[in-house]
Parts: sequence; C-alpha cells; structure tokens
Amino acid sequence: MVNLLYTELLKLKRSKMFFISILGASVAPILIVVASFLHLKTKTNAEPILFEELFFQGNLYTVIIIGVPLYGVVTAYLFIREYLEDTLKNLLTIPVPRFSLIICKSILLFLWIMLLTMFTWSITLGLGVLFQFEGLSASLVIHSFRQFLLGGALLFVLSSPIIFITLWLKNYVPTIICTIVITLMNVMASNSEHRDLFPWAAAGDIATNSMLSTYPAMYSYMIIGVISVVGWVCTIFYFNRVDVN
Repeated sequence: MVNLLYTELLKLKRSKMFFISILGASVAPILIVVASFLHLKTKTNAEPILFEELFFQGNLYTVIIIGVPLYGVVTAYLFIREYLEDTLKNLLTIPVPRFSLIICKSILLFLWIMLLTMFTWSITLGLGVLFQFEGLSASLVIHSFRQFLLGGALLFVLSSPIIFITLWLKNYVPTIICTIVITLMNVMASNSEHRDLFPWAAAGDIATNSMLSTYPAMYSYMIIGVISVVGWVCTIFYFNRVDVN
C-alpha cells in the first residue's frame, strides 16, 4: 500500500495537473477579496467588510461553486488516468489488488483536496492582510481554518458518486457535466429553505455554520452519509467486477 501510494505521488510529480488545480483553487479567494476591496474603495460610505466575512464567503464559494467542478476534475484525473493511458491492465498483473488501488487513490484524493483547501484559506488570509481588512484575530484564524478543512472534508466524502461515474464511463466529459449540474443545483438552491436536503448545498452550510432551521441538522448529515456510502459501495463493487481489456 505504501509503495503504491508512493508510486501515485511520483506520477503526480511529473504532471501539470497539480499546478493547474492550484490555479483553480485560487480563483474564489482572489475574486472575493479583490471585489470586496474595490467595493470599499469605490462605494461612498460603504460598510466595512471584516475578515470574518472574507473567510465566510471564501469558504462558501469554494464548497458550493468552485470546489465541486475543480475537485471533480482532480477525481477524474486520478481515477481514469490508467484507463486513458492503457496501463491499468499492466498494473493489475503485478499484481496490485483492486481494492488497494481504490483506497490508495482515495487517500491521494483526500490529501489533494485538503491541500487545495488549505491553499485557498492561505490566499484568503494573505490577501486580506495585504489589503488591510479589519477584524483579524487569532481565534478567527483558528476558527476559519477549521471551517475550511471541514468544507474540504465534506467535499471528499461526497466525491464517491463522482468516482463511480468516472470509473463507469471512463471519460472526463461525464464527470465534468455531472459536477457542473451539481454546481448549478447548488446555485439554484441557495435561496431555498429546503437547500439543506441537497447534500452538496448542505455541505456548504455545515462548513460555514449557516444551516437553516427548516429541518433538523441530522437530516443533512444522514443524507450526506447515505450518498457517500452508496457511492463507495458502487465504486468498489463495480471496479472489482469490471473487466480490464
């Protein structure tokens, strides 16, 4: 397992995808901080925007808008690279257990998502300090860091259906379409009192501590858990059964 994970890291080292994902992760914090700064400078008698609002918006937009398609592309890259390069059949003859391969790639996906999440938080913090926003404190730094990590972890938990779609259809296009649809549903549900029943929208509310009182919070956690478990079961079952030509 350790050697397999090390091999995956070596393959990632030679790839440009990690650098591209870093650029994608920087979009939300840059847009939010710069837009907030321009608003303060161009709007007469504008209300001050505090660091807490920057972290809130940065985390929310990362989870419900940027994160889903970005991490979806990362997921597709990790899980179908061997299919597209026609190297999976050679890898499985070493032999490498299929379950171990799924677990290894899932671990790498988790680490990748969390690293991008920490990078997003760091960009938000750094730009906020650079543009001299007010309200920064040690407690806010720690609290916001935990919320960002929670958002990243929830997106990883919800990645299992995307992994299954990727392995099933073995193409980037269906994965990208699926993540775009999820993002559009997040946007459409943003003003709905029932949005916490949609798992990806609920993940955004959980990560930003802004869940609605329409339904008990347990409903959202249960829906996220069910979606995740079903996705992992389908992924493992399918990958263990499918023929690799």
